[in-house]
Amino acid sequence: MLIAQITDLHMRTPGDKAYGIIDPAAFLAPAVRALNALTPRPDCVLITGDLTDLGKPVEYQALREHLQALEIPYFLLPGNHDDRAQLRAAFPDHAYLQGAGPYIQYAVDSYPLRLLALDTVVPMKSHGELCQERLDWLDARLAEQPGRPTLVLMHHPPFLTGIEHMDDIGLLAGAPELERIVARYPNVERVLCGHLHRTIFQRFGGTIASTCPGTAHQLALELGPRPTLQYIMEPPGYQLHWWKGGNLVTHHAVIGDYPGPYPFG
Repeated sequence: MLIAQITDLHMRTPGDKAYGIIDPAAFLAPAVRALNALTPRPDCVLITGDLTDLGKPVEYQALREHLQALEIPYFLLPGNHDDRAQLRAAFPDHAYLQGAGPYIQYAVDSYPLRLLALDTVVPMKSHGELCQERLDWLDARLAEQPGRPTLVLMHHPPFLTGIEHMDDIGLLAGAPELERIVARYPNVERVLCGHLHRTIFQRFGGTIASTCPGTAHQLALELGPRPTLQYIMEPPGYQLHWWKGGNLVTHHAVIGDYPGPYPFG
């Protein structure tokens, strides 16, 4: 199985630029082309939150129009910039989004790796939380198939990164409890996250938790206390998670046109 992960699209109203500089649509289009051009083609694409920038209906409509060009099945997860109701309304054909409860949490059982999506959103806040209801849901789903290789998906990473401004708006409740749950299930191959606009890894609950680069701007790699949080126009990227023979391998990839490839010798 081959899984692509993109995150933090921050789609805006067409023609509107984030911070007066970034046109998210201009970055999402080449990301979609890059994924469509992959050989072998991924089985699915995981989009781990901050789908839009302001949670507006027009932003979700623009997002949907761009994702229509994606020739690979994809799964959506909300982030702190998203509005659950607007996301559900914009993608009524995505049945996994349409649960009766307040949270967007779902299981996908149709692939060799099982996918469990966990909702960390706190409405109108930048930080994330996992309440007991959400944690109990994950525990119950993991208990259903404790021997099946599984990926857990979430927006806010459940660990500190050293980028202090982002840690201040990270997963502020539920991370220790989540780690205890994950530690009970050695079949959890990875906890895949967004939010940080960078590739970061940490051991977590006997597995690995990781974040993915954004499709547009990245966060500046500035560890420790800083006067302000800054973004940087490093190359946008995505990740490929390759599952074979009981092993999961992750590749970091960049989006853009570069010289090559050239044969050696």
